[in-house]
Amino acid sequence: MADNYLEKKFEEYASRKSESKVKKIFATGPRPGHLDVKFPPRRVFVTGGAAGIGKAVVKAFRDAGCRVAFCDVDTKNGPLTAQQTGARFYPLDVCDSAALTTCLHDIFTTWGDIDILINNVGISRFSPLTETSIKEFDRIIATNLRPTFITARELARHRRSLPEPPAYGRIVNITSTRYLMSEPGSEGYAASKGGIYSLTHALALSLAPLHITVNSIAPGWIENGNYEALRPEDHAQHPSGRVGRPDDIARMCLFLCQEENDFINGENITIDGGMTKKMIYIE
Repeated sequence: MADNYLEKKFEEYASRKSESKVKKIFATGPRPGHLDVKFPPRRVFVTGGAAGIGKAVVKAFRDAGCRVAFCDVDTKNGPLTAQQTGARFYPLDVCDSAALTTCLHDIFTTWGDIDILINNVGISRFSPLTETSIKEFDRIIATNLRPTFITARELARHRRSLPEPPAYGRIVNITSTRYLMSEPGSEGYAASKGGIYSLTHALALSLAPLHITVNSIAPGWIENGNYEALRPEDHAQHPSGRVGRPDDIARMCLFLCQEENDFINGENITIDGGMTKKMIYIE
């Protein structure tokens, strides 16, 4: 009788413990909203800032007290984001290197300098390798990778033209966990994101004399659409228990751009809820 009683109590305990574990695998963490960080009046430029991660970054720096300009090919959401945040919108396609350069020079003329550069713009187009044209591959590289080089180069040229380079500067490049892991048919995207990863540490060394730190962020699954429509199993596969949100990336941008964090340089920071640390085998 006593043995049965103890057995029953142990089963109840095990059941409660199992239920508590199940509860923890669903969406948790901070809800999207205001990020309570304040900056000096920095001048910030964001590529691809009309929606998704870019919009969250624009809003975060505006809420932090910065002047923000952003560019995007999206002429529907661009003006809306500008209206909602008070940021300045430049409608342009970053594949047009002349247009992007003109945009940067306009900001230099208007503001005098750019303190923080967030290279966020990117497209993801997957297709079977044998069906991917060179034109499609080049388009992905021209959108995702080349603007990171152009914006950094123009900022360096501008800083060198000044009588004395400022003692503060930040570049944050948005890459992807796909710089180190892939699916079939993702050659263009993987190449562009891998290029950003490598370009980041090269730029960190080249821009060091100008007091500009350069780091990258590799997001995992960041849901830019209807977060509430995600399935429990979408969240459950992440060790952190949830799919990421744009604010998760915006918070890291703010952190890397704080003046006291200048010892983080040439680094890539993965924000993916732990997914790239999982060993996955087919059972």
